[in-house]
Amino acid sequence: MNVNAQSVLRFLITASVVVIALLLGHLLWKRYLYAPWTRDGRVRADVVQIAPDVSGLVSAVRVADNQFVHRGDVLFVIDQARFRNALAQARANLAAAEANARAAGANIAAALAAAKAREKEYAMYAAQSWRRQRMGEEISREAREDAAATADAAQATWQQAQAGSHQASATREQALAAVEQAQASLERALLDLDRTEVRAPFDGYVTNLDVRVGDYAATGSARLALVDAHSYYLYGYFEETKLPHLRVGDPADVRLLAGGIHLKGTITGIAHGISDRDNPTGADLLASVNPTFNWVRLAQRIPVRVAIDPSQMPPGMVLAAGMTATVEVHPR
Repeated sequence: MNVNAQSVLRFLITASVVVIALLLGHLLWKRYLYAPWTRDGRVRADVVQIAPDVSGLVSAVRVADNQFVHRGDVLFVIDQARFRNALAQARANLAAAEANARAAGANIAAALAAAKAREKEYAMYAAQSWRRQRMGEEISREAREDAAATADAAQATWQQAQAGSHQASATREQALAAVEQAQASLERALLDLDRTEVRAPFDGYVTNLDVRVGDYAATGSARLALVDAHSYYLYGYFEETKLPHLRVGDPADVRLLAGGIHLKGTITGIAHGISDRDNPTGADLLASVNPTFNWVRLAQRIPVRVAIDPSQMPPGMVLAAGMTATVEVHPR
């Protein structure tokens, strides 16, 4: 082989290597820009701040930090003495209100009976007055006037008895309303006593336990966080150039940074908005436009929610909210 042929061969080999390198570089660059994968994944979970519904001294703490608890397990207890006393008082108030209602019922029965008796008396005296007025001069004028006055007095007594029965009815209604109020107070006292035991609303892990026996726990003041053990999912922050390849329902491979553990996932949602830090709202509710511009613009990252199955974790491994992961989506 002459020198020229060797030079041509070396040129062709070199050119082939360069072309292959350029093609591989182009493919890698396209994969980096457009392939649906990201190393910016975060494990998330539903976290509830546990706060007491009543205030008081903490008499017992039944859990330890990072402990797993089941739904309904008692986390800590507020001192119950004051709430038991309130319950006893509410029961006594209800008993008194019911007794008053029964007495009001008896009073209304007596008032109705008295009104009925006065009505009969009035009917009797009214009939006597009518007969004497019909007799004319057979009896004295004074006797006729006395009969009429007696009938009028009987009528007034009857009307007064009717008013008394109405008043007794109103008193009974007030007594019944007082019974309902006492019943509501009793139910509130029962509820407050039940709420002295702060229970787990779901299966989960106790986190950031900040309560001790003897602490004063105020209503609505969170004392620990509870991570829902059945709510783990993952947010992958994908560059906007990769969104056209993503669809809800696409399967995904998840590789945790902790030990390189592989999990299977499925896209369940894609965010439809993120905050624009370069265009905040000004004092006059007008857009405050940034006058500077960076020539190198990085692609925005959009949160994509991926459902994962924690049961795929190896025994003994801990899945914690906040872990990082790599997510690779396989478009259908």
